[in-house]
Amino acid sequence: MADVTLAATPRTAFGKGAARRLRRDKQIPAVLYGHGTDPVHVALPGHATMMALKQTNALFEIVLEGKKTLAIAKDVQVEPVRHVIEHVDLLIVKRGEKIAVDVPVRVVGESAPGTIHLVETQVLQLEAEATNLPSVVEVDIDGLGDGTVVRAGDLTLPAGSTLVSDPEHIVVTVSVPSAEPVVDAEAGEAADGDEAAPAADE
Repeated sequence: MADVTLAATPRTAFGKGAARRLRRDKQIPAVLYGHGTDPVHVALPGHATMMALKQTNALFEIVLEGKKTLAIAKDVQVEPVRHVIEHVDLLIVKRGEKIAVDVPVRVVGESAPGTIHLVETQVLQLEAEATNLPSVVEVDIDGLGDGTVVRAGDLTLPAGSTLVSDPEHIVVTVSVPSAEPVVDAEAGEAADGDEAAPAADE
């Protein structure tokens, strides 16, 4: 079952002007492609699409002129200043097929007292069924001590997923933060004064 159903309309006008008009009408330009079919240019409902894209690797059911097509968002173009979605590329998928997708890493738990953790890899690539794509890879660091290195191959992946990324990729490191020496300004000034005193006696 699809995570989100979106009603699309055919798009026949192209170019920046046509795209701006669509966005003024609270729609988003998009293209459906994949499985050897010709690209299909469509317009999607703006608000519903924006909300749906907040879900990582959501499965869409695109309804176009009565025909239903399963797809995932492969590329989303966002205007950097106003954060408006300008265009969406939708990859057509079929039930039962496996595809590779990027999945964000999420750290859970707390490392050993006195240590900190650093996320070295924010996203991993996994392969999974198109109709059951993972939204996150959890990295459990609970109780891990200083010097621990968690690699991609060490992780427990979501059910039905296999790792595509290099298993040797470092995902998280745990260490004790190094303390920089604190200079006491007043002590420093006093020391300078003590060194200068013999010169005055001369």
